[in-house]
Amino acid sequence: MPDTSPPRLVVSGLSRAFGGAPVVDDVSLEVAAGQVTCLLGPSGCGKSTTLRMIAGVDRPDRGSIRIDGRLICDTTTFTPPEARSVGLMFQDFALFPHLTVAQNVAFGLGTDRAARQRRVEELLERVNLSGYGPKHPHQLSGGEQQRVALARALAPRPRVMLMDEPFSGLDNRLRDGIRDTTLEVLKEEGTAVVLVTHEPDEAMRMADEIALMRGGRIVQRGAPYNIYNKPVDKAAAAFFSDINVIRGTSRGALTDTPFGAFLTPGFADGAEVEIIIRPQHLKIDFDRGGRGPNPTAQDGTPARGVLQRARYLGRESLVDFRMDHDGSILTASVPGVFLPKPGTALWLMIRRDRCFVFPVSR
Repeated sequence: MPDTSPPRLVVSGLSRAFGGAPVVDDVSLEVAAGQVTCLLGPSGCGKSTTLRMIAGVDRPDRGSIRIDGRLICDTTTFTPPEARSVGLMFQDFALFPHLTVAQNVAFGLGTDRAARQRRVEELLERVNLSGYGPKHPHQLSGGEQQRVALARALAPRPRVMLMDEPFSGLDNRLRDGIRDTTLEVLKEEGTAVVLVTHEPDEAMRMADEIALMRGGRIVQRGAPYNIYNKPVDKAAAAFFSDINVIRGTSRGALTDTPFGAFLTPGFADGAEVEIIIRPQHLKIDFDRGGRGPNPTAQDGTPARGVLQRARYLGRESLVDFRMDHDGSILTASVPGVFLPKPGTALWLMIRRDRCFVFPVSR
């Protein structure tokens, strides 16, 4: 049966301005218990300010915040941070250097010594740090310190966990494993999580829902699959990956491109459009040059390009082509090693079902 329980966290119409300039503008969110919602966007888009208002560190100018249906903040009501049942995790682990691991995790718990000890031991085991209680933070690696910070944030059983770039200070080799451990523990605890990041890969890996922010507003919300495959505009598509842009003019609901005519319904005659295609969906047709099989309707008409540059990136090669049709540069992603010489002419095709069509952005 579907989960009909009310959302753990409800943010409605949250707005905040500094010096008359809006930083957060009409942001609304609902996060269920055990759900991870990611506020994703570039620096300065308002995601950290949104987090600060949910935490109670900053007051909104408009809007409201509810946790488990209880109003904790609006323009007249303000519950202090320590009374919100909200946990906080930041890039700076902020562990107390003079306290042991066990004392750090127990900080902020009640006065019942036996209950504190049980909770500390339980959490250290869940973050794979059993036996680390007597150690001090300086004796731990960065990944171990992050797990202690997670255990400390979870110790008082917060209803909501707020995480602001918590993994950005970790070595790349450790980051994926630490993120997976953190996500597993948070899900087990049934904590509603709001994660702030500027890294699309992190959002795609961790989030149940992504809220893409730009200019203080949420421009698109949805599951990672939908956000990636149905971007609301060109900028949303470009935030998640490199893109190729093919410009044209719509006439009779068709736009001429190097790959043949594209259907562009809904655009007036003379409207300038941009057809967006990601590098991995630009395919090299090694059989063509007048000799290969006819293309499918899905692949469209092959177009000839001359290779300008090829770069090997480990899992894939990125290859830039100058198109004969109009001299534009398009980039294809080819799995494995593919490093032909500059000046090599090849035929390209595109997955029409993987293209996005938007009006030209000004």
